[in-house]
Amino acid sequence: MAIEPATKRAVCFIDGQDLFHSAKAAFGFTFPNYDVSALARYVCGVNNWNCAGVRFYTGVPDAGDKPFWNHFWTAKGAQMGREDVVVFTRSLKYRNREVRLPDGTTHTFLDGDEKGIDVRLALDVIRLAHKREYDVAVIFSRDQDLSEVADEVREIAKDQDRWIRMASAFPYSPAVKTFRGINNTQWIKIERAAYEACIDKRDYRPKKA
Repeated sequence: MAIEPATKRAVCFIDGQDLFHSAKAAFGFTFPNYDVSALARYVCGVNNWNCAGVRFYTGVPDAGDKPFWNHFWTAKGAQMGREDVVVFTRSLKYRNREVRLPDGTTHTFLDGDEKGIDVRLALDVIRLAHKREYDVAVIFSRDQDLSEVADEVREIAKDQDRWIRMASAFPYSPAVKTFRGINNTQWIKIERAAYEACIDKRDYRPKKA
């Protein structure tokens, strides 16, 4: 059996949209107000892991489609970059979606598709495991598709004869008792007090003329 290292290097992989929607459901926040560097430090600190890197992934709408959110994510991403966060973005692909309402009528709305973001995150988790760049991969997401990544990393650990842990971190409150972390990982529940201590107080909205 591989020996557990006394000092554990952790890399945090953050799905920006999953984190936002989880925080919205758990705490009621209506926009992405998190400070990813602070959240990474918190999760690593309470588990006695050394934070060896933070990587952030999100889709960004084009300026012509949603200028407010394009400016918001561009500015927030630039700040994260100044804090040595590795930021991966991809343009959202919009398509019309139709839903049937209870009264039998249909409603059509424009929906942004984050195609490729989860794949990029998964590839990075596997690539950095092969390169032996972490002992713990902390994925800020509840996406069960990533359970296959956890299985793959366990196989890498066996091949390399070394100890690797996978963790799934997510906002949690009594309002979301059904929330589950990624299967086959260590679940880390971020409760309101911890989340609110990691709120980004900067204003990334476009400046009014």
